[in-house]
Amino acid sequence: MNDLPPKGGAAGHRGRVPRLDPLAVRRQLREEGLKARHSLSQNFLADPDVLQSILELAAPEPGRRILEVGPGLGILTGGLLEGGADVTAVELDRRLAERLARTRADAIGGGALKLIHGDILDQEISTLIEAPYEVVANVPYHITSPILHRFLGTPPRPERLILMLQREVAERISAAPGAMSYLSVFVQYHAAVRLAFVVPRDAFEPAPEVESAVVEIRPLDPSGENPRLAAGDEDGLWRVVQAGFRERRKKLHNVLSRQLPLSGAEVEAALSGAGIDGNRRPQTLSVDEWLGLRIALGPLSGGTPR
Repeated sequence: MNDLPPKGGAAGHRGRVPRLDPLAVRRQLREEGLKARHSLSQNFLADPDVLQSILELAAPEPGRRILEVGPGLGILTGGLLEGGADVTAVELDRRLAERLARTRADAIGGGALKLIHGDILDQEISTLIEAPYEVVANVPYHITSPILHRFLGTPPRPERLILMLQREVAERISAAPGAMSYLSVFVQYHAAVRLAFVVPRDAFEPAPEVESAVVEIRPLDPSGENPRLAAGDEDGLWRVVQAGFRERRKKLHNVLSRQLPLSGAEVEAALSGAGIDGNRRPQTLSVDEWLGLRIALGPLSGGTPR
């Protein structure tokens, strides 16, 4: 795993990255008596070095539009604003949204900050923020998969996402063939993923039961060097990938014959046509191999898997 990025900021960013107040989080929690809500999977990130590293990775600058999901106390929000970015912040917790409206009233009045109280999964992204935009988020771990599907599976996709995730999930979506999962294939089909750094449990207040990690996700240009399927054809790809991972420890030719409305001979012919050994397990296939297999399988009937 990579260590914390150097204090010089994200590669290619030449602007001055603001410095955060190292005591801000714990001081504000103490002064206002704020406590994390277990019902909302809240854990306040209180480590100033981690906050600073996320800010440097985000590399805010004038002209950038950033969608911040779960701004919480607004410490990172302040750094993004100070860097010159226009920020749209979506906060589910009414207490925190009202507090942010009070503490960042000048930025809201000046148009640099747009504050939304609500669930990000209920928002229409195209009306929430104008493209191009980037995402910075400390994602509640129980909605990680819906968040990834929302931003990667549906346009307008962001140019980049900086996400705090459960470490296990961060490692899963950035995994190489051999340790792939359905979520790995989905994310890497749409984007390049880099695990930037690991965040220890004691960086949060209160400390969660698991370690976290920050990932940088850059959606791919679907018309670029690695063209993908037309949107209407992607459902078939996900049907095949899901079928494979229903029995991830089994050999591909066996599991696909059971899970798809195809005969064993048809599956074997498709695997051969795609250059894939049918004795391999689903987690060993790369995204390109899943694409090749989907094409080789040809049209799938509308019936349910066997």
